[in-house]
Parts: sequence; structure tokens; C-alpha cells
Amino acid sequence: MSQVRVKLTFPESEIRRPVLATLVRQFDVEPDIRRADVEEHRGWIVCLIDGEAEQLDAALAWLRTEGITVDLLGDILEG
Repeated sequence: MSQVRVKLTFPESEIRRPVLATLVRQFDVEPDIRRADVEEHRGWIVCLIDGEAEQLDAALAWLRTEGITVDLLGDILEG
């Protein structure tokens, strides 16, 4: 099991989508929201995401293809 700390920045078009729910269902990862600021026209979330390394890579790649900016905030931690 691995963990990565990320900041997800959402464009206005993605604010209302259930992105974290999709991550859980499609990629079998567990996001843990640490901080967030979501408004009508923009938003960001800092979270820890736990999961298998391959699933984490796939989840982060999917977020990027959806137009969400993914900033890695620390090293991937393996447990």
C-alpha cells in the first residue's frame, strides 16, 4: 500500500463533478481530505490518497485527463 499527498485544482467546469467518488469507485483508492477551498468558480483540495502504486498512478493520470491540475506535495510513501 502506498500514499501520496496532492493538491487538486479544479477548473470551473469540474467544480460540481463527484471526482473523489469516481476515484474511489474506478481506481480503488482512498482519498483523505486535509484542506479544501471550493467556491462557485474555482476550487482546490489537498488530500492524501492511499492505494496500490499502480492504482495511484492510474488515478492521478485520470485526474489530469479530466482537466484537473495535480500537484504532488510530497514523496509517495510506502507502508
